[in-house]
Amino acid sequence: MCRGLLRSLWIVGYKALRRVTLYDVVMTSSGDLRVSSRGQMSLPAAARRRWRLGRGGEVGYLDLGDAVIIVPGGVKRLRRQLLEAVTAEEWEQAAEGFGDPDLANE
Repeated sequence: MCRGLLRSLWIVGYKALRRVTLYDVVMTSSGDLRVSSRGQMSLPAAARRRWRLGRGGEVGYLDLGDAVIIVPGGVKRLRRQLLEAVTAEEWEQAAEGFGDPDLANE
C-alpha cells in the first residue's frame, strides 16, 4: 500500500524546500484506466465514494507533462488549498526575490 503519494507537494523556494500537506488520505489502490476513442474514462468507484461523487461532481486535473493528477473539487479548490498553504511571509520573500535583487524583477 502506498501512503501519501499524492497528498503532499513540495514548495520550492529560492534556497529551501518545504513540504505542504493538502490531503491527509492514504492511497489504497492503483490501476489502469481505459480511455475511449472520444477521450472518456471512468473514475474508479472507490475514488467516487471517497470523494462523494456518487451523483457526479467536479474534479480537476494537473498535467505534469509525463503524468496527470486528478483531484476532487476541481482546480479552483486545489489552487485555493495551495494559496492557503503559503504564508504571508513566504509571499513577501518571493516578491522580494528571496534576497536576490535580480529575482525580484522576475
